[in-house]
Amino acid sequence: MILAVSSLTVLGIGLGFVLGFAARYLKIGADPLAEELTALLPGTQCGQCGYAGCSQAAAALASGDAPVTVCPGGGRALAQALAAKLGVEVDLAAVAESVPMVATVREEVCIGCTRCFKVCPTQAVVGAVKQIHSVLRDACSGCGKCVAQCPTESARLVPLPVSLQSWRWAKPPLAL
Repeated sequence: MILAVSSLTVLGIGLGFVLGFAARYLKIGADPLAEELTALLPGTQCGQCGYAGCSQAAAALASGDAPVTVCPGGGRALAQALAAKLGVEVDLAAVAESVPMVATVREEVCIGCTRCFKVCPTQAVVGAVKQIHSVLRDACSGCGKCVAQCPTESARLVPLPVSLQSWRWAKPPLAL
């Protein structure tokens, strides 16, 4: 019994050193540009860009496979920041500047089918089967996937309500 325990201990320590050596000397370095681009992206992992998350979108940006207007949630400001970081010119005419949106559920229409919270990337929709669902505003990224999945059209996107944290001055009209 003691021989078995001691041999497994020695084997575990030996394999631990081998794994430690492999982790230190055989690691593949990450692309520093992709990491900087990931820090610029919102990090909501909403999937509006067509990639699984912000880190995959940043890797595509760094390799040149995606345009700087890849993130619809970021708007013009993010597209300009990405273009400045990558040193490319960007045409912002195609980028629509939108207000932040959040999903809501109309309780009188919701049937509790659970389709909306199955597709929500941030788990902002809460509820149960055959129960009324609700949306946590702080967790919602406004991607609209729940709106597309709702069979009764009870889920919808509305502008983020104005609060002390989200209030901004209105842009002045352009003088011609």
